Amino acid sequence: MKREKETIDYMVELYCRKHHGTHGELCSECLEFKEYAHLRLNKCPFQEKKSTCGKCLIHCYKPDMREKARVVMKYSGPRLLLYHPMLALHHLWDGRRKPPTLDKPTKP
Repeated sequence: MKREKETIDYMVELYCRKHHGTHGELCSECLEFKEYAHLRLNKCPFQEKKSTCGKCLIHCYKPDMREKARVVMKYSGPRLLLYHPMLALHHLWDGRRKPPTLDKPTKP
């Protein structure tokens, strides 16, 4: 989860720097998205067993934030290989994991 948060942070920073011209600090829109992504990761029912959010069977992002995630990832994902290859490789590896399912409680 720590690495997943680090990857989100780096991707949002890269996106914000290139699209909003920020250096060092995120714009309010990107900061809001980053905080939202961290909140969703903290509440993820799979925690350390999770695949990447894009492959997850449970989509816990609100529609507008999910669209923002798609836009940020589409831009930053390929560039992550150039700017931070280890994070990119770990993210690709995590994405190869089979998405877990929630165990439904059995009825007594």
